[in-house]
Amino acid sequence: MAEALLVKEAGSVTVPASGARPFWRRLRRRRSALVAAVVVAFLVLVALAAPLLAGIEGQNPTAYHPDLVDSATGGVPLGSFGGISGDHWLGVEPLTGRDLFARVAYGARVSLGVALGATLLQVVIGVGIGLSAGLGNRFVDQALSRLTDVVVALPVMVIALGALAVVPAGFPRPVLIALIVGLVGWSGISKIVRAQTLALKSLDHVAAARLSGWGPWQIARRELLPALAAPVITYAVLLFPSNIVVEAALSFLGVGIKPPTPSWGQMLSDADTWYQAAPTYLLVPALLLFVTVLALTVLGEGVRTALDPRAESRLRIGTRSKKEAGA
Repeated sequence: MAEALLVKEAGSVTVPASGARPFWRRLRRRRSALVAAVVVAFLVLVALAAPLLAGIEGQNPTAYHPDLVDSATGGVPLGSFGGISGDHWLGVEPLTGRDLFARVAYGARVSLGVALGATLLQVVIGVGIGLSAGLGNRFVDQALSRLTDVVVALPVMVIALGALAVVPAGFPRPVLIALIVGLVGWSGISKIVRAQTLALKSLDHVAAARLSGWGPWQIARRELLPALAAPVITYAVLLFPSNIVVEAALSFLGVGIKPPTPSWGQMLSDADTWYQAAPTYLLVPALLLFVTVLALTVLGEGVRTALDPRAESRLRIGTRSKKEAGA
């Protein structure tokens, strides 16, 4: 939905107000986006400080604690709520007794890191191909557009499942997942950049730069990329939570992150047989995944509105109309 909206607006060229101050002023008006930004910042802080937090708790994410699970019941954690105690803040894993808080904190590093790497790769490839198509001649535009259409039709999950199944186990799994998702998922941002580039080419200052002898990439760097920043940033922020879900889904299917490296998706995969005996083991990573994706989605919508003054104007008009209708 976000991609369709941005492609629709690309034809009329979205040019945001210059400077960071108008952007922050518009973003502050959306309280939901600010709350989402605080949540995202907190999760990023937890991921970055995972070793410190685990050290404060006094636990290791890979250390087994067989004395904390009941072998008579198949490995159910001893104690209430999955074994929550002063030494284990979120309890322990069934069967292994590994500390759940430490694994969740380290899992945030993996899940967020994979999504960030994939998003950056998608942005670099998508912007490069979209600019090349928009600035190139008819043959280049047609060739790159058909390539983009082919990539759009590729099933990301199927390709990722096949690639991850045949790659040797020694290759770093998080890096591999980020590469696969990034190499397959750039088509949406490429379409947006191409549409925006075609619209920007007709503006007077771009035409003047071309007549003055500037080359295509000089025009792209000085005239087009600043104007493309708003839609690119918006789509990247909206793409980030999708990549988190893809990584979680791959790990849930058993071809993503492998133990002992923790990730939220892998923890959900292991928890599907324990949801009755140890519901905490399922609820903690599931809730974190839900909150993260929701916060990033709300933040992405807020960034889109703040970067586009016309969207902010439409929001004000809609709010005023609702108030008048209520009166």
